[in-house]
Amino acid sequence: MSEKTKKIAYWFFTLWLSLGMVSTAIVQLMKLPEEVEKINQLGYPSYFLTLLGVWKLLGVIAVLTPKYVLLKEWAYAGFFFAMSGAAYSHIVSGHPIGEIFPSLLLLALTVISWYLRPANRRV
Repeated sequence: MSEKTKKIAYWFFTLWLSLGMVSTAIVQLMKLPEEVEKINQLGYPSYFLTLLGVWKLLGVIAVLTPKYVLLKEWAYAGFFFAMSGAAYSHIVSGHPIGEIFPSLLLLALTVISWYLRPANRRV
């Protein structure tokens, strides 16, 4: 893969990841009744929505900011743990694949974005 192609792929997947994280963070911070019910069904308290929403927004800022390479690594790790935890929670709760898929998609986007990141965004 050429450097130009890799850079385009990185930004494509990173922006898609960022859009997904920001949109889910907004929904979580709004604490819509459906979201509160979902998080409670998974066995988590509703205040966890605020925590996840804030962390996701801060993670997106870290990933998109040009400097602070170590902070980016932490943001990617946080996205990985949050999305793998969400997928696992849905699986053990017996939810259908339609409810598991968004977490798996964001998990895949996290891994792809992390893997394709340019040298100046690596530790």
